[in-house]
Amino acid sequence: MKKVLLLVVAVIGFSYAATAQEISENAIGLRIGDSDGFGAEISYQRALGDNNRLEADLGIRSGSNYDGFKLAGLYQWVWLLDGNFNWYAGVGGGVGNYSYDLPFNADESETFFFAAGNIGVEYNFDIPLVLSLDARPELGFGDFRDDLDFDIALGIRYQF
Repeated sequence: MKKVLLLVVAVIGFSYAATAQEISENAIGLRIGDSDGFGAEISYQRALGDNNRLEADLGIRSGSNYDGFKLAGLYQWVWLLDGNFNWYAGVGGGVGNYSYDLPFNADESETFFFAAGNIGVEYNFDIPLVLSLDARPELGFGDFRDDLDFDIALGIRYQF
């Protein structure tokens, strides 16, 4: 049911958004957040046109029983919401490696792949700063990381 609702919202949003916001050529900064621990990513965005861009994120993850890194790449569409507010949606994927602390002193490590979606809002200040809040559902393909993870994060980026 959640997937159907998300699909309906996305289709309505894509058809409603007729005006594109001019986005910066480049933006670099941090994306901070995670679904079940702490995560920080170095985030880079590169404009491809007036309303689409690529985003690449490289970050660390830490939880109660794991540590690791993730590399994500996303293609995003950006639409004007109101004034300096934009909303965006995208698709992509990535690769990561987690080290797990398992019971009985057994440690395990795995490399995994994931598919990701992305939806969020951002505010472009008059200075070269943009703040964003987004959700990134990820479907993992690995032995331990083989489920749906819902990553929510705050982004702080310098635009140039």
